[in-house]
Amino acid sequence: MAIDFDAIKRKLERLSGADKSRNSKWKPEEGEEHTVRLISFPDNDGQPFKEVQWYYNIPGSRGMVAPYQFGKKDPVQELISKLRDEGSKESYEMAKNLYPNMRTYAAVVVRGQEDEGVKIWGFGKTVYQKLLSIMLDEDYGDITDPLEGRDIKVVCTKPPGKKYAMTDVMPRGKVTKLSTKSKQASEWLENIPKVEDLYTLKSYDEISGILENWINGDEETVSSEGTAHRSTPSSTNTTSDSTSKKTESESFGSLDDAFADLME
Repeated sequence: MAIDFDAIKRKLERLSGADKSRNSKWKPEEGEEHTVRLISFPDNDGQPFKEVQWYYNIPGSRGMVAPYQFGKKDPVQELISKLRDEGSKESYEMAKNLYPNMRTYAAVVVRGQEDEGVKIWGFGKTVYQKLLSIMLDEDYGDITDPLEGRDIKVVCTKPPGKKYAMTDVMPRGKVTKLSTKSKQASEWLENIPKVEDLYTLKSYDEISGILENWINGDEETVSSEGTAHRSTPSSTNTTSDSTSKKTESESFGSLDDAFADLME
């Protein structure tokens, strides 16, 4: 198997502190109101946002980007196909539990923090649908247009009784430029961070190993600091699995926090 030198370089940059991906990410603070300007990604088939499929319900992993979406062999998809072919209710439920979930990313300039440049904001299905609906509304149109677009108000609140904070978005009333300084606007448009630099795509062998350990009841969950913790398969220990999920969910104030943690 050929050595992936680009992957080694990215890991070395993270270990040495040279990695800048952490500074490229943005998320709204709970209880705060933010104003951001969305910027369309270039060379993205005319789509303003980028979608990434994640596996985040596999024991032994803090979250993995699905290789199949990039045309690569994907052991999780292979396992899903095998489980579905078995035809039993149990295998179908297990396959369903392995399905990837979509996370969407937008390039933004945060008003009041313009000196930090363009950031990447990751969000879920609800915010994604709201933004697309706004863009399809003839009263707003292309809110990402650098000359005739609109800023977006982002509010993150946690309703009483809810586990996670909820994010809402709405367009500002006036049409505005990305920047009143054309040079500044051009600089932002030419320096949009790459979403793919924010995560590491695991190899086929790495993912296969995680699945094999899980199936054999021998998986270890690797923490953000690289420490391995023994865990048990959800199929053989429901109580332990539910307790683990509860502990993980309680450590995050919002879904955005949980997904942001996966990418660090």
